[in-house]
This record gives sequence, structure tokens and C-alpha cells, in this order.
Amino acid sequence: MTIQNEMKLEFPSKSQNEAFARITVAAFASQLDPNLEELSDIKTAVSEAVTNSIIHGYPIEIGIIRIKATLFEEGIEIIIEDNGIGIENIEEAMKPLYTSKPELERSGMGFTIMESFMDVLEVESSKGKGTKVRMIKYIKSREQIT
Repeated sequence: MTIQNEMKLEFPSKSQNEAFARITVAAFASQLDPNLEELSDIKTAVSEAVTNSIIHGYPIEIGIIRIKATLFEEGIEIIIEDNGIGIENIEEAMKPLYTSKPELERSGMGFTIMESFMDVLEVESSKGKGTKVRMIKYIKSREQIT
């Protein structure tokens, strides 16, 4: 994996910043010339990960969310981290329809959506220390060019 470009972004866990994060990562990914479907997949996955950090990572106070995006020849790696409350049981949290906030009428599909739109999804979390979501999207249109 040869790195072509890299960016880092840090912002408060406010709901209005979800769109900012989604659009910023999509604009950065556009350097790889993805098709519209690939770009939409990236935006959706970033949106879900950032929303999880805002709602679940920092339910009481405003915290910091960090994004690191790395472009490589075949695609993009996106790491979204927070120092929030963490996930007690990652395996359970990744099950479709599981939600720790049913009172907010959340669908419980965040991780399922990330997994279906990205080629790689890894989640690390420690209770009281935060969560790290690592996603990779291979840009198929890149394979067709070479």
C-alpha cells in the first residue's frame, strides 16, 4: 500500500459537523476519481461513523472526533476516532438492529451500513477510552484504468 496523499481533520462532536466531515472526506477521496456510487458509499459510511461518535461516544458532553484519511493506489483508508465512553460489547453493537439508544428511535444499522458500503471495517473500543473505526474502500474504477 503506497501512500499517495493523507489528511487529518479534528472537530467537536456537534451534529452539524457530520455533514462537514462527510463532504470533506468525499472531496479528498475525489482525487482517486471514484464513480458516483463509490463516492456515495464513502460519504454514507463516514456519516454513520461520525454520527455514532456524536450520539454514542459523547452522549453527555461535547468531545473531539478525529478523522485520518489516506489515499493509496487502489483506494482510501479512513480512520474515525473519539475519546468517548467506548463500546462495552463490540460484537453485540455490530449486530443489525442493535441500538443502545432505543429511546432516540435509532435504527441500530450504523455498523451494518458501514460494513456493506466499505470493503474493510474494523472496530476497536475500550470502555471509558473511546472508539476507533477503520474503513477501507477500494476504488474499482482505478482497477479498470490500469
